[in-house]
Amino acid sequence: MLVRIEKFFDRVADIVGHITAILMALMILNIFYDVIMRYFFNQSSIAMQEMEWHLFSVIILLGVSYSLKEDGHVRVDIIYDKLSQKKKAIINIVGTTLFLIPFSFLILYGSIDFVLEAYETGEISGDPGGLTHRWIIKAFIPGSMALLIFTSIGFIIKNINTYRGAHPLPETKVEI
Repeated sequence: MLVRIEKFFDRVADIVGHITAILMALMILNIFYDVIMRYFFNQSSIAMQEMEWHLFSVIILLGVSYSLKEDGHVRVDIIYDKLSQKKKAIINIVGTTLFLIPFSFLILYGSIDFVLEAYETGEISGDPGGLTHRWIIKAFIPGSMALLIFTSIGFIIKNINTYRGAHPLPETKVEI
């Protein structure tokens, strides 16, 4: 039963990963267009330059959830790598429950007023020719934290399954 639930969470995270990959391709095309226009046609667009960092921000914010699902986040703990799969699963469950989820709730809660203020004031770019509707990019902050909480639940279930022996965690190798 828990394995099926885990697969549901993984499917949602995979969809987010695919969306992030598409956004990465769009950002690359945006940068390519901007460079061609600037250096070959001596024209520049503030809106296109702002779109670059907007897309980059969304890629990072959405990519955090996919990275958690793939267990691709950075670890500095040299002890963790030498532990058994069950002990790693316990550390992942405890760390996610005590640190990641509360931290994500804190950011989610703290950023809602930030987004509402941008929406209510009709915040736009300070640069002439910049993007309007700044609240859209700001809305990705609480949205990505909600998604991270959702993915964290799937990560906890995955580690419960690992602890129970339903499947092993992938071995992580540290390369220097």
